[in-house]
Amino acid sequence: MKGILTIGLLILSNSFMVMAWYGHLKFTEWKWFSQLGLISIILISWGIALFEYMFQVPANRIGYHENGGPFSLIQLKVIQEVITLIVFAIFTLLVFKTETFRVNHLISFVCLILAVYFMFKK
Repeated sequence: MKGILTIGLLILSNSFMVMAWYGHLKFTEWKWFSQLGLISIILISWGIALFEYMFQVPANRIGYHENGGPFSLIQLKVIQEVITLIVFAIFTLLVFKTETFRVNHLISFVCLILAVYFMFKK
């Protein structure tokens, strides 16, 4: 159960992270955002990133084996990176319609899945 909760929290965390890191690139399409300066955009992104941390920190605390969770620190990091890339790919395809998912992207995802497999292999 802790493993599923950890992964769910990481998905939520990474959804906010992607919005904070890349969502501002779409702000120019919204009239009142397009007039904001860089400092304002940074502060808005920082505010969004606060929610990332509100899910990331509990995910790591719950999932870490020394706190009773099922994952080692390295496993947590690999899981988080794979989730980040998957969330980013979905976000990019849905929000930035100019991007295209290609075969090389699929191959890279297969490699990531293999990385997770080998990370958990004893």
